[in-house]
Amino acid sequence: MLELAILASGSGSNMQSIVDACRHGSLPASVRLVIGNNSKSGVLERARAAGIPTIHMSLKTHPDAAELDQAMARALGESGAQVVCLAGYMKLLGPRTLAAYDGRILNIHPGLLPRHGGQGFFGRAVHEAVLAAGDTESGPTVHLVDEIYDHGQTLAQSRVPVLADDTPDSLAARVLEQEHLLYVDTLRRIATGEIKLSGL
Repeated sequence: MLELAILASGSGSNMQSIVDACRHGSLPASVRLVIGNNSKSGVLERARAAGIPTIHMSLKTHPDAAELDQAMARALGESGAQVVCLAGYMKLLGPRTLAAYDGRILNIHPGLLPRHGGQGFFGRAVHEAVLAAGDTESGPTVHLVDEIYDHGQTLAQSRVPVLADDTPDSLAARVLEQEHLLYVDTLRRIATGEIKLSGL
């Protein structure tokens, strides 16, 4: 059984797909903790509704970045999580957290990295960039997290055709469907040992 913690900033749809897969038995894992950096975010509401422990942790709760990093690393460690999943988490992680979970922090990006990645490329901006570039396909990428936005090793990708009449919103909706499937499948492959992470 793979023990997970999830960090998120928004509505929490990727978190929900992971929680649902755990409960339905298709993912041999459990979510031990959800940390959100927005106290009013949908992800915290979803986690509480599912009975998962939650923490609001941000520069509002810890104005010093080093203290925030230390508190996050401590909370993740105390949760018993083996793997940390970023699911729409918009902040870089601090060095203490990165070191504590080196090679065991995942993120999902709504584009085919390394294209359309890096600081400022998240959400709608990624889909706008795909359309502006005239790309014929897009899709989500699950990758390891390091100290640079969207930089770590790619673990899995799923490809989505870009249609002639796509808008950023229509493309985003189709990519999001694949995000939910890809994140769960990647975690399943980690849980079963098909994908090896350091320290597991």
